[in-house]
Amino acid sequence: MSEYLLNAALDAAARGWHVFPLRPGTKRPALHGEASCPRTGPCAAGHRKWEQRATTDPDRIRATWTRAPFNVGIATGPSRLVVVDLDVPKDKGSSDAPCGAAIFQALCERAGHAVPATYRTRTASGGEHLYFTAPPGLRLTNTAGTIAELVDTRAWGGYVVAAGSATPTGAYEALCGSQAAVLPRWLQTILQPAPKRSHTPSAAVAGQSRRYADVALADETRNVASAQRGAREAALFRAARALGRFVAWGDLPRSVVEQALQEAGEAAGLTAAECRSTLRSALNWSITHNQTRREAA
Repeated sequence: MSEYLLNAALDAAARGWHVFPLRPGTKRPALHGEASCPRTGPCAAGHRKWEQRATTDPDRIRATWTRAPFNVGIATGPSRLVVVDLDVPKDKGSSDAPCGAAIFQALCERAGHAVPATYRTRTASGGEHLYFTAPPGLRLTNTAGTIAELVDTRAWGGYVVAAGSATPTGAYEALCGSQAAVLPRWLQTILQPAPKRSHTPSAAVAGQSRRYADVALADETRNVASAQRGAREAALFRAARALGRFVAWGDLPRSVVEQALQEAGEAAGLTAAECRSTLRSALNWSITHNQTRREAA
C-alpha cells in the first residue's frame, strides 16, 4: 500500500501538482499544526502550513511516503488548479434528490455549453472532482455554493485528495481525461470575485481593523478547537458569525476563515461535513448582514 500511494504521489507531482501527506486512511493533513510547530526544519523561519510545504520534489516525496502509507493531498493553489467538487446529497435515502454532477450538467446546458472534458476523479463518497488549470495571473480561492448547490470549488487555500488514496468510505479513482483542461471562460466569470466598491477606509482604520481581525481569528479558532462535546457546533456557528464581518469588510479572505475554522471544528471532534454545513450558513448570513463597516471594537 505504501508503494502504491508513493506512486500516486509521484504521478501527481509529475503533472506539476504539489502534494503533501494526509493521515493514513483519512482526508486530514498529516503535517503538524501551528500550535505544535517545533520551529525547526522547514519551519525554522516560522510555521509553514500544508499549502506552503506541498512539493513536486521526487526526493522529498519518496522520503515522506516511505515512512507510512499516507494518503495524497494535492494543494490546488500552488498547483495552479481549480477543482470543481460535485458532491452527493447528504440524505442518500432520497432517490429524487439531484447530485452535484446532475446539477452541474444542467447548469452547463443552461449556459449553452457541454460538460467540460477534463481529468476527472471519483471521490470516496461517490461524488466527482473535475480538474482545471487556472489561467495565468488568475488567483481564485475556494467557493461553497457559488456555482450551485452541491457544486463547490477548491483553489488557493484548498486541497483535494488525489486518485489512489482511500478512506473507510471508499477510494479515490481516476475516471477519464489524461490532462486537466484550462478553466472554461464562463466558469471563470462565475468564480472571479467582483471588483470591490471604492469606499475604502483610511489606511490607519484599515490597518487597525486587519490587526483586530487577525486577533479575532486566532481567538475564535482556539475557542472552537477547545469546545466540549455538546457545545462544539454552537461554538463553530458563533465563531463563523463573528468572523464573517471581517470577510465582508475585506480584512480576512473567506478561504482563510473557512480553512481555520474547518480545521478547528474537526480537531474538536466534528465531522468534515458538519463543519462545512455550519460554516456555509453562518458565514453567508454574517457576510450578507455586515456589508457596511463598523468600528471593530
